Amino acid sequence: MGQRTQSAVGCLAMALGWGAGLAVWAVDVRARLWRFEQSPDWSVLYAELPLALLGGTAAGLALWALLGRLLRRVRGSR
Repeated sequence: MGQRTQSAVGCLAMALGWGAGLAVWAVDVRARLWRFEQSPDWSVLYAELPLALLGGTAAGLALWALLGRLLRRVRGSR
């Protein structure tokens, strides 16, 4: 795999991880934001959202690094 391909796959993995983090955060966000008969809980936006995005990005990049290492190991054994 060339350097440009590796870079493109890394960017794609980061974007997919970011999207996965956003999707996980978005599950039942309205119920977490608006509790029954209470004011809005803004920590859902300023604490949970950035953590979900960072976690998803880290997971995507870790998966990319792991797959890259496994592919190099498979190619090296041939």
